[in-house]
Amino acid sequence: MICKLPLVLLFLLTSFSSSLFFPFTAQAQRLQTGFDVRLVAEGLQFPWGMAFMPDGNVLVTEKVGRLRIITPDGKVSEPIKGVPAVFFQQQGGLLDVALDPEFAKNRLIYLSYAEPEGSRAGTAVARAELKDGSLENLQVIFRQIPKVLGSVHFGSRLAFAPDGNLFITLGDRGDYMEEAQNLSNHLGKLIRIKSDGSVPADNPFVNNPQAKPEIWSYGHRSVQGAAIHPKTGALWIHEHGPKGGDEINIPQPGKNYGWPKANYGTHYDGTPIKHEHAGQGFEEPIHYWVPSIAPSGMVFYTGKLFPAWRGSLFVGALAGRQLVRLTTDDKKILSEERLLTNTLRFRDVEQGPDGALYLLTDEDNGKLLKLSPK
Repeated sequence: MICKLPLVLLFLLTSFSSSLFFPFTAQAQRLQTGFDVRLVAEGLQFPWGMAFMPDGNVLVTEKVGRLRIITPDGKVSEPIKGVPAVFFQQQGGLLDVALDPEFAKNRLIYLSYAEPEGSRAGTAVARAELKDGSLENLQVIFRQIPKVLGSVHFGSRLAFAPDGNLFITLGDRGDYMEEAQNLSNHLGKLIRIKSDGSVPADNPFVNNPQAKPEIWSYGHRSVQGAAIHPKTGALWIHEHGPKGGDEINIPQPGKNYGWPKANYGTHYDGTPIKHEHAGQGFEEPIHYWVPSIAPSGMVFYTGKLFPAWRGSLFVGALAGRQLVRLTTDDKKILSEERLLTNTLRFRDVEQGPDGALYLLTDEDNGKLLKLSPK
């Protein structure tokens, strides 16, 4: 059953062991006048992605390799059977989940995950039918090439475009950042495929024998947020920068977004990066953060519960432990508001069928929280 608590009390009870109570109490009290945050479920081990089903239940991935169903009243199912084996190290594991546009008819779901191959791993996407608590007829429809050593920068979000094609966001896999500029592999790329894994005929590099035909855009670092604009139908993404330089982009087919040649941050060892994007032939981000907020998850709000927030873009953030609200028009960011600062690491944010916002927290005792009007 959903636990309805004032925001301060909720975080006091759920986060006392993190020693964050004193820094965020005043901020929580101020924000409480506008909305409530309710604990829906907890006990999830590093939850990563979620997708709401037509019946109001929500599918939630746990990075350790489990997929569960959570009911509106907070009941957490046993792990769903048939989930593929995952590479669970650092940023690797079971990542995003998405429903097929025809889910009500075909029961197909899509999972992105770090797929192991010996000591190497790479981002993969599988689809399967969800039936009676298990996945059936599982088929891997995409594998990042090549698989490499290391356990960071897998991406990965899934987003279906209005035309039915599937976008898959990837990462550069850390030590292989230079490969983000190399079209002969999938590292540091945004992928666009059909729902069965085949390549759309209008992808930008299908006629380039030196390029992977699945590539939509390139020069990305680690893309952990993707959302379809409710009016234009365009894909918006955000990606992690190094020290500073987290970006929001509206990726265009065949375009180069500069990593690691251009970024508004600096490398971890202090090596500067050229800020100029356009001057080097790259696309400029429409928004960036210095210092980094470590964005993860994003959604355009279209519900009725918060009329003043309609059209806003919400971004979960790991650094700063906050939820970011951005006002937008069709092509740019107009303003930014920080909510729930210094509270919890928010791994994903989605809009539920009831018009509320739902948040997943990135922790060993991960939580599903519901944000609704007070």
